[in-house]
Amino acid sequence: MKLVPLGDRVVLKQLAAESKTKSGIVLPGQEKEKPQQAEVVAVGPGTDEVKMEVKKGDEVIYAKYAGTEVKLDSETYIIVKQQDILAVVK
Repeated sequence: MKLVPLGDRVVLKQLAAESKTKSGIVLPGQEKEKPQQAEVVAVGPGTDEVKMEVKKGDEVIYAKYAGTEVKLDSETYIIVKQQDILAVVK
C-alpha cells in the first residue's frame, strides 16, 4: 500500500528518538521525547492558494502537536498540512 496525500498535506516518517543526551546521559524509555524531526515521504499536489515548498526526501522540523498518526504496513507515518512544517534541515 502507498499513502498519497491530498491538497496541501505532507506524509512524514518520524526520525528515531535519541537514547542519550548531548552530555552522554542515557535516557530511560519513558523519558524519551518524540523528536519533531522527520523525513518527507510523500507530498500532495498543493492547492490554488498553497504552493508546495517541500519535496520527497527533505528532512523537516514540524510543530509539536501537529498532524495525524497513521499506521500502514507496520510503519507509522504522520500526515500534516504544509503550514505545520516549520523548517527544512539542510
